Amino acid sequence: MAFSRSILTLLISTSIITGCGGSSDSAPTPAVPDNTLPVTACSQPLEWSTVTGSDNLEFLLETSYQVNQPGAIITKLTNKDSSGLVFKWQQMAGTALSLANNSSPILNFTPSNTGEYQFKVTISGPGIDINQLITINVTNAQQISLSVNADHQVVEGNGVSVRLASINGQMPTNVKWCAYSDNLISLDLTKTERPLFIAPIVNKDSIVSLRATAELNGQTLTDDVHILITNEAGITSPYFDEPVARTYVYKPNSSYAAILPKCVYSNKLDNSCRINQLPLIGQQTSSPSIANVMDRVVVSHDWMGKNFEQFLQQQDPNSDFITLLQSVTAIIISYDVRPSFYWVVTGAIYLDPDNLWLTAAERDTINEAPDYRSNFGNDLQFLMPWRYVKNNQYAYASYPYETRTNRSVADFTPRLSSLLYHELAHANDFFPRSTHSTLQGPTLLEDFNRRSSSNALVSDQLAIRFPLQSSEMYSLGTVSFKGQTANDTQKSYLPSDITNFFSQDNASDYYNYSSNREDAAMLFEEAFMSYRYNMLRDVAVTDKPENATGSNITVEWGQRGRIGDANIKIRAQYVIDEIMPEVASQNLINSLPNPLQLTPGKSWTENLVVNPTGASSPQKVSQSTEIKALEDRPLELSGEQHR
Repeated sequence: MAFSRSILTLLISTSIITGCGGSSDSAPTPAVPDNTLPVTACSQPLEWSTVTGSDNLEFLLETSYQVNQPGAIITKLTNKDSSGLVFKWQQMAGTALSLANNSSPILNFTPSNTGEYQFKVTISGPGIDINQLITINVTNAQQISLSVNADHQVVEGNGVSVRLASINGQMPTNVKWCAYSDNLISLDLTKTERPLFIAPIVNKDSIVSLRATAELNGQTLTDDVHILITNEAGITSPYFDEPVARTYVYKPNSSYAAILPKCVYSNKLDNSCRINQLPLIGQQTSSPSIANVMDRVVVSHDWMGKNFEQFLQQQDPNSDFITLLQSVTAIIISYDVRPSFYWVVTGAIYLDPDNLWLTAAERDTINEAPDYRSNFGNDLQFLMPWRYVKNNQYAYASYPYETRTNRSVADFTPRLSSLLYHELAHANDFFPRSTHSTLQGPTLLEDFNRRSSSNALVSDQLAIRFPLQSSEMYSLGTVSFKGQTANDTQKSYLPSDITNFFSQDNASDYYNYSSNREDAAMLFEEAFMSYRYNMLRDVAVTDKPENATGSNITVEWGQRGRIGDANIKIRAQYVIDEIMPEVASQNLINSLPNPLQLTPGKSWTENLVVNPTGASSPQKVSQSTEIKALEDRPLELSGEQHR
């Protein structure tokens, strides 16, 4: 997400940050690409075919469209930029395509068959109502082609990522990039297959195109990818003071359609909106339907709202999420949100859509810029990885970006469920449903300040009644999660020191030490993931080799299902009683199994299979490809899924 470094400073210094972006007075800062260098200009000019329509509309077409190669159509008004206009694309003829980005001036697609394809674009806005058709012809070059995904629109100053796809499971080599642009573009090529850059500031809608050149089996291949950089109105918000993506209300007929985007995700947000403008969902109704919730969803792409709605329809049998969503004003799902967070200034939760995609085309629309906290704690000598496990296997699959694949709602449910339990715990910590009828306003922020000053938040009372004891872990949390520079003592800590600090205290995870707010949210998340899904969270202290992976880090100490520790269960039960009184907390707590010990001296990967005696068993995999898949699985470190 695009926010300024000044906001990061405010986040780190404030004492009322909730983690997960839940500060009362500030929003997260963006990931700024590292290792950026100016990219060379392409030697060949980029050619477009221009088709002029009526109503000052023209289409920019590529000179040819090929089977299985990404293509784009750009539409623009000759007398006006696209800001303030609404675009909708529909396919009218040709083999059905996956149009994951159909609400933008630029349409991207990958045809699988030859022939004619026809599209209709509808453009609406003040004094504008345009409907026009455009037809293209797709041919088959009958040769291997390079594919860079995906052509898309971004606002000026926003982060951009594109990705080179593998070909028949093989990644091209010797990848080089050049740019077609009137502006100087600097690329972060830390991963040459995934360039990152910041969109330049433009005085009119402009196209930046990159060309990839790579080799495969002795052939030199090329492909172009096109980014439409849109000129936007000046920024006035003290909160969102760097560009945010264009978003819109998922349900255009929502009674909150006029107020939602400018209250929750706008560069014009000057002050918190009043409760009488945008109340909590639970202030509108104490028995919300999925339709009530979807009226509060703001997206950058239609598929994000559609998939979220499917999740609520199919994967919330106990109405946990519908119940917890009463304590938010809105749900924002945008390609530039990373990581997810809750923010009391708006009363909304912001979800990283990486937890929601179903198709490769949908995944292509998400900005891959890394979490801005990625380098925090680099000077420390330990790692604390985590994972959810069920039946001695990962509870969720891993999907390498290089492999273009689809998945089901059930496939992403474990990740999204854990995320929602966590972020909605923050919302219900700040504004439990028991408080909804007594909120005075005029803004939620003012109610938060009143509740916080009297230690009335659930997390405040948790810290008073059942405090964590390790000052060392709290201090280390400011390094790993808030970016504070490690001192010499912290730099000297070995994994054995961290084991001594952490294992003797009553936190379920390292991230509990980010703040009191995080402490409550982690307890709630882990308890419900065990109770509803029989998924247990592993947490460990390991060494920190260079280029750490699951197979080369060694467990110093670790537990599976630490939430089942007797002293931690007491703390979890308090949070559950306050946040989710509808659930019989004693039954939930009694269902939590005793923790299992991971085996010291073995790798994180080798500790995936654990038997009830605590002894690690050999992996239940014999095929080298399966073992390699486990070794290559990205390592997840404490706090990475949340902000």
